Amino acid sequence: MPRRPGLPPPAAVLALLLVGAPAGAEPIAPADRRSGFDQMGPEIQAMQRDETANPGMLAVADGAELWATPPAPGRQPCAGCHGEAAVGMRGVAARYPAWDARTGRPIDLQDRVNACRRTHQGADPLAYESPDLLALTAFVAAQSRGMPIAPPDDPRLGAARAEGRALFEARQGQLGLSCAICHDDHWGRRLGAAVIPQGQPTGYPLYRLEWQGMGSLQRRLRNCLTGMRAEPFAYGAPDYVALELYLATRAAPLPLETPAVRP
Repeated sequence: MPRRPGLPPPAAVLALLLVGAPAGAEPIAPADRRSGFDQMGPEIQAMQRDETANPGMLAVADGAELWATPPAPGRQPCAGCHGEAAVGMRGVAARYPAWDARTGRPIDLQDRVNACRRTHQGADPLAYESPDLLALTAFVAAQSRGMPIAPPDDPRLGAARAEGRALFEARQGQLGLSCAICHDDHWGRRLGAAVIPQGQPTGYPLYRLEWQGMGSLQRRLRNCLTGMRAEPFAYGAPDYVALELYLATRAAPLPLETPAVRP
């Protein structure tokens, strides 16, 4: 339904309401942290709970096949090194982003998948947002469903974690908004018909009904930046990994839900 003439878009309404609002409150206390699952309607909650109805499980099934299949003849499949994913990958996704000694920087789970392809399988990296990378990442992350998010207590991650928090709290774009203004200061309130979530990264890669497909946390962050009328970073940018690291710290100890379903 089109908006009535003269009504500003929801983002503009929010900007007007938040003029003079602080850049961001203190991060949400652990006892008050809520997954976006808690703010969805019962129909979508039921879709996520039911593996036969959750469309993200199709990507997990594709990932299981990729896990067991060599990337090329004569190459080793993921299972060749790691064995049964339910055992070898249990808890792995809960500890990412993590420090990568080879590159001397933090990397997220999808970067770890690609690093393994290059280093151990002699294969080309998979493109960001490609079905295969989303499927493999979802499959690995699904082995940790129900486990608490627990980013590493590694001092080498300190600078990136601080950078991620600064990005989360910085006003950006033509609207002068920040992630924290919505997701720390005003979560639970309504923007139009939608409830503002806390923005917790508990289910990625996830299936979003708006996208009619799977997507990574980086895709969601790009959407948010575009909504603030800010220039999004390129896929794979260290800025996204820093944000992911801070978001994981901010979300702990909420349980992983991959593959989640969101509106």
